[in-house]
Amino acid sequence: MWKVCGEKTASETTGLNPQTGDRLVEIGCIELFNRRLTGKTLHFYINPERNMPPEAQAIHGLSEEFLADQPLFASVADEISEFVKDTEIIIHNASFDLGFLDMEYQLLKRTPFSKQISSVIDTLLDARKMFPGKRNRLDDLCDRFGIRNDHRTLHGALLDAELLAEVYLAMTRGQNDLGMDLMNNSNEHNQFEFEKRTKPTNLKVISASDEEFKDHLSLLDDMSKKTKKTPIWH
Repeated sequence: MWKVCGEKTASETTGLNPQTGDRLVEIGCIELFNRRLTGKTLHFYINPERNMPPEAQAIHGLSEEFLADQPLFASVADEISEFVKDTEIIIHNASFDLGFLDMEYQLLKRTPFSKQISSVIDTLLDARKMFPGKRNRLDDLCDRFGIRNDHRTLHGALLDAELLAEVYLAMTRGQNDLGMDLMNNSNEHNQFEFEKRTKPTNLKVISASDEEFKDHLSLLDDMSKKTKKTPIWH
């Protein structure tokens, strides 16, 4: 099970450095299980208890007036901890995000965020290995994998998390194994059970019809026009 945190800490901030007083102003996470969205999300706007620099507001669009009525981090810390407890977190540019999250918990004299989770997947580091020498911002990866993000005019934590989930699944699509099924959701105990199965040896190959192949090419052409790039599946 993964919890996906949007770019900029699954969050937005008042600046770039938590060590000099910059604070979180938004946090958003979504849950993935068996490479599928479960529908569980976490999202808060947060009162940073300080002024909002104009250059930061220009990025995320959150004003001091709007944030003044939002909860303090202290009042949502327990809910955040419960949502991410002992899970693997997916973050783009993890060192930045974790720096802010750890600082927020340390200000409350509580266990740092990075100590509450089991591990971290940093999609920025993974993207740099996959695409050395190329730009690997979240927007760049969306373009590269043909993921629509034209509705993203400003940074927003929950939207970033949703886009990052799609990017992560696209980056790791080849890692699926037909011999592993993650299944059996027990409603009685609300727990997931895992069952390893041997690889089938008699898989039936079904080829696309001429009409289906034409529809496939039409879809790829449409993606090319929208992204102005040739899809990697072409």
